[in-house]
Amino acid sequence: MEATVATGESWREVSGRIAALVAGEDDAIAKMATISCELFHAFERFHWVGFYRVVAPQLLKIGPYQGGHGCLTIPFSRGVCGAAARNGKTLIVPDVDAFADHIACASSTRSEIVVPVFAGGALIAVLDIDSDNPDAFTAEDGEALEAIVAGSFDL
Repeated sequence: MEATVATGESWREVSGRIAALVAGEDDAIAKMATISCELFHAFERFHWVGFYRVVAPQLLKIGPYQGGHGCLTIPFSRGVCGAAARNGKTLIVPDVDAFADHIACASSTRSEIVVPVFAGGALIAVLDIDSDNPDAFTAEDGEALEAIVAGSFDL
C-alpha cells in the first residue's frame, strides 16, 4: 500500500484533535502518550511514534510510544535522536542508512523525523517518528510537528 502524504487539511485535523485532547492537562507524560497515539493512528506512513525523555545530562530514555519496541536509552552523542537533542533542531532523515550514526532500533526503518520538545526554555524530550518507507517526511511534516509540540508543552 502506498504511503499517505499529509496535506494541510489532514495536519489541521490532527493538530486540532491533539490540542483538544491535551487542553488543560499539565502532566507531560500524559501529553506524550496522547500525542504518540494520535500521530501513530493518523498517518499510515508513521510506523513508530514516540518520545525519548531527557532523564539526565546528555541522556534520553524511552517515553510513551506506539509501535514495536524502541531503544531504551540514547545518549545525546548517538543517532538521529541524539543529534536532534544536541542541536535543538528538527532533523529529517530521508534514508537512515545514509545517516552515519543511525541507531537501528528496528531493522525495517527507512526514514525518520525527530523534533526537539522544549518546556520553559529547556529541552525535555524529542519526538521521534520512524517510517518503513524511504523519504517519508517533508518540511511540512516538520513544521506541523513543531507546532504540535510547541502548543502542547508550554508548561
